[in-house]
Formats: sequence, C-alpha cells, structure tokens
Amino acid sequence: MAFQKRYEEFRKLNCELIGLSIDQVFSHIKWVEWIREKLGVEIEFPIIADDQGKIAEKFGMIHPAKGTNTVRAVFIIDPDGIIRAILYYPQELGRNMDEILRMVRGFQTSDANGVALPANWPNNELIGDKVIIPPATDEKTAKERLEKAKAGEIECFDWWFCYKKLDFD
Repeated sequence: MAFQKRYEEFRKLNCELIGLSIDQVFSHIKWVEWIREKLGVEIEFPIIADDQGKIAEKFGMIHPAKGTNTVRAVFIIDPDGIIRAILYYPQELGRNMDEILRMVRGFQTSDANGVALPANWPNNELIGDKVIIPPATDEKTAKERLEKAKAGEIECFDWWFCYKKLDFD
C-alpha cells in the first residue's frame, strides 16, 4: 500500500512499479480487494504471483532461516533492464519510500548529467543539493577545473573534489 500511496510520484519519474509475491493469485486478489474495501486504496500496478518461488529464489528473496517466508526486496531497474540497486528488508522492517524515490531521482540525475551524488543528496551536510563532478583524469583537466572554480563556474575544495549546482527547471 505504501508504494501505491506514492504511485503518482513514481509515475512522474517515468518509473513503473511491479509487485511480486510467492503467494498464489487468489491470495493477491483477496489482498487487493481487502485494501480497497478496508483502506479505500486501489492498487494500480501489477502484482505477479510467483507461487512456485522460482523468481524469488533467483533474486535471493527466500530467507534461509524462515522457511518459505520471503525477504522484502526492492529492485531498481533502469530502462535498459540493468539492475542498478537492490534493497533487502527483513520482515520486521518496513521499506522507506522516501529513500526509494530518492534513489530513482538520484540515478536519473546522475545518468542525465554525468555526475555523482553525495551522501544524503539532496541534503548533503557538506555541499547541500549540489552534485559532484567526476574527478579529472589528466593534469590539463585538473588545471582547467581550478580556472573554472576561480571564474565561479564550479566550486572546488581542490582539483579532485569539485561540485556544482544543477538547474532542474
């Protein structure tokens, strides 16, 4: 349900959601029905029944110490079908929707701009919402960076750690 509550935010990021469970189809039908009737929420994304557990097994989602109980997992897969991140959660700990959305935004920002993102981006303790420019790979580029920093085009702590503000408009 937490994913559904954020479904529009994921869609705005051009991100599709798919649920997967080792439960059988009838169980999914009843679960979706219960959420609609009791909580007033309509699940709009598909839920796949992996009732033999083959997909869950391949993705490491069966907890070895808990029988057929699955580990809660989130896989962030890019448009090319490449798994970019995997988050595993024990049953006792709910997923963090804000972090999952942050990761999707972060991958899209990094890919579109050829930059890296600092810890806790966009609320980094050192550079805030700015992004890290990949390190220079030669002396000429390192010197050019310092010149750009002097001109106010980018900011640098040193030639190897430069960052800039992105314009998201």
